[in-house]
Amino acid sequence: MAAVLNAHHILKGLGDLHSNANHLLCNAEDDNNNNAEIPEDPCLLTVKQTYLVKQETTHEERIKGLQTQAKEHQPEDTQTEDSTTTIWNISKKLQSAALSNNSNQTGKAMPKPKGSVSVTAAKSSVFEKWAAMDRDSQRPLAKRQLSDESRARTSRATKKTMMREEKVQPSPALPASQRENMATLARPRSRRKLQKELLSRSDFCRVDAHAVKTGKELKSKKIFSVQAIAQAITEGASTDLERLRAIWIWLCHNIEYDVTGYLGLTEKVCSPERVIETGRGVCCGYSSLCLQMCKEVGIECREVGGHGKGVGYRQGQSYQNTKSSHMWNAVSLEGHWYLLDACWGAGTVDMDNKAFIKRHDDFYFLTNPEDFINCHCPDEEEWQLLESPIKLEEFEKRVLKTSEFYRLGLTLIHPRHFSLITENGESSISVGISQPVDFTYQISQRSGSEQKEMSSSLGLLTITQSSMKLRLLPPTAGTFDIMLFARPGNTSGLFSWVCSFLLECPEPKPAEHLPENPYLCWGIQQTAEALGVKSCTYGSEAILLKSGTFELVLQTTRPLMMLCELIHKDLDKTLSKRCLATQTEMDKLTCNILCPYIGYYRLSVFVRDYECAGDSFQNAGNFLLHCTSNPVNLNELFPPALSNCCGPGIRTSEAGLSKFSHQGAIVSTQQGKCNITFQNQHNLDLHAILTKEQRKVPTYPLSRYIFFTHNGTKVTISITLPEPGVYKLGLYGKSTSSQDFNPLCDFIIQNSSENAWPPFPCPYSDWQKGSVLLEPRSGLLEPLSWVQFRLKVPGAHRVSALAEQRVDLQLNKSRVWEGEVFTGTATKVKLAANQEENSNQMAILMCFDVLQPQNEM
Repeated sequence: MAAVLNAHHILKGLGDLHSNANHLLCNAEDDNNNNAEIPEDPCLLTVKQTYLVKQETTHEERIKGLQTQAKEHQPEDTQTEDSTTTIWNISKKLQSAALSNNSNQTGKAMPKPKGSVSVTAAKSSVFEKWAAMDRDSQRPLAKRQLSDESRARTSRATKKTMMREEKVQPSPALPASQRENMATLARPRSRRKLQKELLSRSDFCRVDAHAVKTGKELKSKKIFSVQAIAQAITEGASTDLERLRAIWIWLCHNIEYDVTGYLGLTEKVCSPERVIETGRGVCCGYSSLCLQMCKEVGIECREVGGHGKGVGYRQGQSYQNTKSSHMWNAVSLEGHWYLLDACWGAGTVDMDNKAFIKRHDDFYFLTNPEDFINCHCPDEEEWQLLESPIKLEEFEKRVLKTSEFYRLGLTLIHPRHFSLITENGESSISVGISQPVDFTYQISQRSGSEQKEMSSSLGLLTITQSSMKLRLLPPTAGTFDIMLFARPGNTSGLFSWVCSFLLECPEPKPAEHLPENPYLCWGIQQTAEALGVKSCTYGSEAILLKSGTFELVLQTTRPLMMLCELIHKDLDKTLSKRCLATQTEMDKLTCNILCPYIGYYRLSVFVRDYECAGDSFQNAGNFLLHCTSNPVNLNELFPPALSNCCGPGIRTSEAGLSKFSHQGAIVSTQQGKCNITFQNQHNLDLHAILTKEQRKVPTYPLSRYIFFTHNGTKVTISITLPEPGVYKLGLYGKSTSSQDFNPLCDFIIQNSSENAWPPFPCPYSDWQKGSVLLEPRSGLLEPLSWVQFRLKVPGAHRVSALAEQRVDLQLNKSRVWEGEVFTGTATKVKLAANQEENSNQMAILMCFDVLQPQNEM
């Protein structure tokens, strides 16, 4: 019985050859690299750029080590025998003992345990492995090492597959490892399921919860057996997919990356039992433990060695003639092989703080080979699992895409490879999107081993409903790293890195200073439609202006309020506000822009729902304006303190004002005077204020240059201007139930006339609605002259002009009061009316000024 147990122990040791080989490998690396440079590891956030080829255990030493292990497990009286002969003899004894036990059963054939291997197969695998080592002695050492370990760890599963399926006869000229891969990967030509199909087919909530809970319980009980853990966490799992999922979840939640071991500060943890006990391991620790756990639950699994582009990967680096530095797994499910990397699925390492960042990432669980190849390139191309495998050179050129790239549903439109070269000083990147996604980017210039972060104004980012385009305009010749970041649209979370590029600029494009854009996206934001703004034709291309004026019109789906911001390198905030005039209407927003300097401007538009005064404004678009000629004079900017409701709009409509003679916010006159008419359907009391920046004290207040005329519901505001320039006319109104006047809108009046028009007469409160002054319209009268007066005063019984003498005006057939008045030497002429037939009281309607003789020119 002792002999049988010892033989069983030896066979188990040979079946677990991968653990011993892995242990020998790690020990050899630790012994020979105490002071060596740290090699690249794909899990790390920073990478050392120097490499040192590690001395490895020779082929003869590995054979000798295996023989020594076999001798240690022999019975004492047979330890002097040749190890291979002993193995064969003990195998025969074990086989005989098994047959003897079977003969005592009921006569039925005992079912073969799942995953068991015959003694002959075990013996054969050992000798085949050693023979393969001899044949492969000329292969590169690093590649042979990973290949040997991987084959040793999956020898049983591979041979079982070969026995179960139709035999494949590869060409004898192929290397042993490739012949083995071809046999292992030979499968019926059914379609491999995509990752999303596998993950959506099963509800892993129960499996995940059980694996996490059971893992904590086993850890608290200090149970470190691979077999015990694998059986416990997969309890209740009904399919290989669920069992694999439980193993994946346990690995990602219980094993941390061995940072100190990787850095050589502590002994590197490699064997599965030690990985479990310490809860840490490097990439081969994850992969070997995954292999062992899959074996325990009957899942075909293989370790795959190769190159990985980790977070610390530096674009442009070459993998040619370098040792592969990463290991992951391939598993067989439903007749197809799938890829997974538990090391990357568990998290990353922050080398600045020498700390592991636990961050479970399901992207690396059963990843589609077409996506996996962008960051993992196996030494043996068969394990790419692609119909058309790519070469290492192509892998080096591939754009590095993180798991977030795929999680956001992004697709790369241009370029195909990570390397970009400018043409005429610029280049571009295009990404397709299937859902709203926000983007940002970072541009850094390489300077030796250091990087200098550049301004975001070197890129012009445009996002539409289906794509993102980034135009790159480097200011100098050189090499630039471009990093793209993204997050789900309509969220306020952090941006995640999604992909990177390398930009070479042989010769920069001469360009003027571009304004900074903190909102990054140029043109209409992809969220603008949700904010109520319809799409427009303006994108990242600069809007060319051949004069210093521009009008931006945005159509809306609902009433909105708008704020705008204009930025230029020479424009301060005070002047910037005087360059903008916004008009808010029910179905559109208009912004009038003045450009006082040549060059590029950023115009940013912010909106909110009109009725939601408490809501914050959201960025709806950013537009690049390029003024090339005829900038506006600084003296011709808009008046200060304009409201954000210029011209007729929502406020005037709500107040009952309609049919404006001027629909825009800007009224231009070349004569120095104008009329603005509209309908006052709610019979509001109206008031207007005219203002202008004055450099000298005016002779008459600007309020004298406005005159209201009410004719039924029609209102006319007559305006005469004393000098050229830009004026603001503020219109206010109040209902009979209100005590205060409320702002309705502002008009901007641009006067280019040099004529100095006189003011209007000054009306008094008794000048009622419906009264009309026909003549004289000027509020300044000549002295010692006769003046014809004509006016309508509804309901008046008597109208008089008061100068040096009182003159009663006569009512004609057209209901117009008229008459001539001599101004004489009076300083003022007043019009008065009597509204009661039998009363002698007169109410003053308005007053005219009479020029003094010394004021005559």
